[in-house]
Amino acid sequence: MSIITDEDVANEEKPNRRQRQAARIAEAASAGLKAILVKIILLGLVDAIALYALFVLFAKGQWIVFGLVLAVTLIVNWIYFSPGKLPAKYLTPGVIFLVIFQIFAVGYTAYIGFTNYSTGHNSDKDQAVSALMSSALERVPDSPTYAVTVVDRVGTLSLLVTDPDGDVSIGSNDEPLQRVSDATVEGGKAVAAAGYTSLSFQDVVARTDEITKMAVPYSEDPNDGSLRTPDGRNAYLYLSTLVYDEQAGTMTNTGTGVVYSDTGEGAFTSPDGEAMLPGWRINVGFDNFVRAFTDEGIRGPLVSVTIWTFFFAGISVASTFLLGLFLAIVFNDLRMKGRKFYRVAMILPYAFPAFLSALVWAGMLSESFGFINQVLLGGAQIPWLTNEWLAKFSILLVNLWLGFPYMFLVCTGALQSIPEELQEAATVDGASPWAVFRLIKLPLLLVSVAPLLIASFAFNFNNFNLIYMLTGGGPRDAEASVNVGATDILISMVYKVAFTGQTRDYGLASAFSIIIFILVAVISIISFRKTKALEDLN
Repeated sequence: MSIITDEDVANEEKPNRRQRQAARIAEAASAGLKAILVKIILLGLVDAIALYALFVLFAKGQWIVFGLVLAVTLIVNWIYFSPGKLPAKYLTPGVIFLVIFQIFAVGYTAYIGFTNYSTGHNSDKDQAVSALMSSALERVPDSPTYAVTVVDRVGTLSLLVTDPDGDVSIGSNDEPLQRVSDATVEGGKAVAAAGYTSLSFQDVVARTDEITKMAVPYSEDPNDGSLRTPDGRNAYLYLSTLVYDEQAGTMTNTGTGVVYSDTGEGAFTSPDGEAMLPGWRINVGFDNFVRAFTDEGIRGPLVSVTIWTFFFAGISVASTFLLGLFLAIVFNDLRMKGRKFYRVAMILPYAFPAFLSALVWAGMLSESFGFINQVLLGGAQIPWLTNEWLAKFSILLVNLWLGFPYMFLVCTGALQSIPEELQEAATVDGASPWAVFRLIKLPLLLVSVAPLLIASFAFNFNNFNLIYMLTGGGPRDAEASVNVGATDILISMVYKVAFTGQTRDYGLASAFSIIIFILVAVISIISFRKTKALEDLN
């Protein structure tokens, strides 16, 4: 009979402990390897996108952006492949998205606000010159025939040209002809070039409209004309009736003899003030802001829209808050039966998409076939959305319907967070229900709700969806020199100036955007400072 001692037990447990330790080390190593693989894959995707962007930026000569993308890519790889730096690894994605979607957007908008960027002034001078001369091209009567092959690279069409002497060159709408030495020639005609895809006959037929509109500059000098092809097989030389003198900065119309000069306003202008379009984008300083406040056709609508914007945002916040607070008080009473059902019913308008609800209301308020006129009012013809004052009332009514559920939820939560002991103590001391609400509940409620009221004001200040979906900003103000209506708020006015109508003034719209940004920022700063007085009640 053998006796098992403590030493034997310890010797048996040692291998088991070693095995468990080895298993834990193996498991940790496996988890670490998986994390490294995931990191490599994600960074590989980021680097691939960055590399593609670098090639595109290099091809377009965007050296500043090229340097920024390269620097950011190198910094990101250094952060994530270096040991430690845990805070930087968490902060880097947020900082990058902040810079792209916030700082860059605000900065670029500010930059556009100091330019004449608009319809007819949306490119640089070289592109404007090229567009002007291309618009006045006429075929040279005795032009030689150039054999061409239409080729494609990354979605951009080019012409592979074989001239009568057998020399091969290639060019596109934006790039003049350049000699090609490694083209594939068959039957005395270049049919392919390295880095390009030659279009088949079927592809040429399918893209005939795009091909026939091409005008490939013959050289760097725009006065040398361009090559155009009517069939994708042969091209001919076209010369412009406009002659550009780069040294003098003039554009001469050979048909009329009129000389258009660069007067520094972003367009070639004749002696009698006629400007040739397209022009080009230039910096105009504070001209857009000066126009906004001095041009009567712009200043008048801007003032009226600004007043209506403040009124709309203020009334919307006040009405939704008061209605939401009233309903929260009513349904917070324990004596109310079916409170859960009513609370669910109250938040239904908030559950549906706002733009969809606005479209439904637009149909219901229609003057001709709307539910309100035809059913509730017995076939009345009330212009809810086309009369200036009724349209404003309709917008406030619909916004009340859309906004009170949010305030109802917020006020319900705030009321339930107020200790019952305070109300009971005030009641014992003889305070009336109104005094309890006014002196105890409302101040404590505002401590929690005041920042949300400020946020709600800022939201309604830029409530584009409601205005656009319900009235489109109408009815139109016929006396204004910009496209604006009676129910437009500042943000919808900016949208119309920038993106609707025959003339789209991005520079003026950006100036308006900067004004809106400053107004909202100032209002928010003042409001948050005022709400600090409520913190003493907490």
